Amino acid sequence: MKHLSLVAAFCLLAAPAFAGQCPADIAAIDAALAAGPDLSAEQITQVETWRDEGAALHDAGDHDASVATLAQAKDMLGLN
Repeated sequence: MKHLSLVAAFCLLAAPAFAGQCPADIAAIDAALAAGPDLSAEQITQVETWRDEGAALHDAGDHDASVATLAQAKDMLGLN
């Protein structure tokens, strides 16, 4: 029972951590896009799509999916 309580507490504490990561990821993507990355027009469009999808997922409260989607954009920008 003690272990179950610890796991439950960890899960409750981890969710806000992911929620806080999303805005930082979005800001990093925006800054990289503003700097004019060395990507094709198609790649920039894909990064912008992932950024917008990640922001929408964050706003909807799906922070795990938001972090994963934003990670794809960061990878393409070379931020990870």
